[in-house]
Amino acid sequence: MPPRRRSVAQRHRDAVAAYVAAGGEESVQRVITALYGVTKKLDQWYARQLADLDLTQGEWAVVAALALAGDACLTPSQLAEHTSVAPSSMTHRLDKMTERGLVQRHPDPDNRTRTLVSLTADGRELFTESIRESDVVESDVLRGLDVDERTELARLLEAVIARLDDGED
Repeated sequence: MPPRRRSVAQRHRDAVAAYVAAGGEESVQRVITALYGVTKKLDQWYARQLADLDLTQGEWAVVAALALAGDACLTPSQLAEHTSVAPSSMTHRLDKMTERGLVQRHPDPDNRTRTLVSLTADGRELFTESIRESDVVESDVLRGLDVDERTELARLLEAVIARLDDGED
């Protein structure tokens, strides 16, 4: 008889126990291990979603960076920095995305040696469609929490995020 598969909650408890036994502080390990578990599950779903959209994670990073920039255009160098890739890799990525009609490149009117990149209507539509699909899964992940609990969880995580900059030089 094959071993019984442990639940996600049991795997979480076991991991926390192992980290605490190794010297980790329990309340910290509970939070970090839970965040990691949620992130891992969401990343698996996002990878499937990107495959369904015929996008790589790198291409999604470009679409998201341009969508978050709003009406502003970004240079290939800025996109490379936002997505943590070499500029030469960004050039190749933008070539493919331009061929697919997701982004467009045009000369910077203030500096003709520089290129600006923006999303096309198809690129914006892809971003919107992806976010709507993601929201369904993300909402399902939080289904056990009521609105007040979601608000409190968001507030607490945002407080942690706000402090992340404190340690940077």
